[in-house]
Amino acid sequence: MTVQSQFAGVWCPAITPLDQDGNLDLNGLKQHLQRLTGANIDVILLMGSIGEFASFTLEERLTLIREARAMSSLKIVANVSSTCMNDIQCMAQEAYRVGYEAVMVLPPYYYGQTPKQLLSYFRQLGNTLSGQWFAYNFPARTGCDLTPDLIATLAAEFPHFAGIKDTVDCQSHTRSMIQATRAVREDFAVLSGYDEYYIPNLLAGGAGVISGLNNVMPELFVSAREAFKQGDLETLREIQQKIGTYMSIYAIGDDFVSTIKTVVSRKFGDCTGVSRNAGGALNEHECRTIDEVFGTRG
Repeated sequence: MTVQSQFAGVWCPAITPLDQDGNLDLNGLKQHLQRLTGANIDVILLMGSIGEFASFTLEERLTLIREARAMSSLKIVANVSSTCMNDIQCMAQEAYRVGYEAVMVLPPYYYGQTPKQLLSYFRQLGNTLSGQWFAYNFPARTGCDLTPDLIATLAAEFPHFAGIKDTVDCQSHTRSMIQATRAVREDFAVLSGYDEYYIPNLLAGGAGVISGLNNVMPELFVSAREAFKQGDLETLREIQQKIGTYMSIYAIGDDFVSTIKTVVSRKFGDCTGVSRNAGGALNEHECRTIDEVFGTRG
């Protein structure tokens, strides 16, 4: 019998609300995380790519780690990725201290990494992190790929290595990751980083999805989770088609983070659409487009 990971299911890489001046909006974050909690998703990812982790100072990131844990009763995983190993350790220790279930770490970025370097890097992390941790594979941003064989090697060595977010726009890559890690660990969670691969990932034996659309419509993915449990293929087909329509969120405007935040702002009204990505603000035509697609209004 397959052992399901405690981290399986529907994850949301939460936006980080900012005020009109670009400062952290903790009240807006609290309302957003409470909304996600009420939607009955499984896990919140704090400071993922959609959470703009790379735009914040270390002190801002530590503040978010400390404050966000009390904002939801759900499992929360903190992305502690950095190009500085000391900062990773600092954030990870704080996350474990205040009660996070796990942390997530990208491979080194900017400098290209060979497979030998990646193995050495994650072994160093595995030997120093005191709690459960995830790897974050995003080759389009890091310039290197965490291969299925590499991840299976690490999963066999480190019991606290809980899973991976595989943000690769190729389902066969994620399917190979599932097969390679299942051979060594039944409880290892392989999560798709692309919204529209959630249902294919489940069908391939994966653990779930870390979906940016869950900031806007978590109920849709929760419905897919329940339909899969019930073997309701007709509902899954309908949901897959809806997800395909809503994937347009990533193609509207110049910056998908700003677009997602704008949709959340116009749909729920308790945070701004401000991000720290320059030139990301949507124009009038783009706002009309999201209003039509997502049923929002300014």
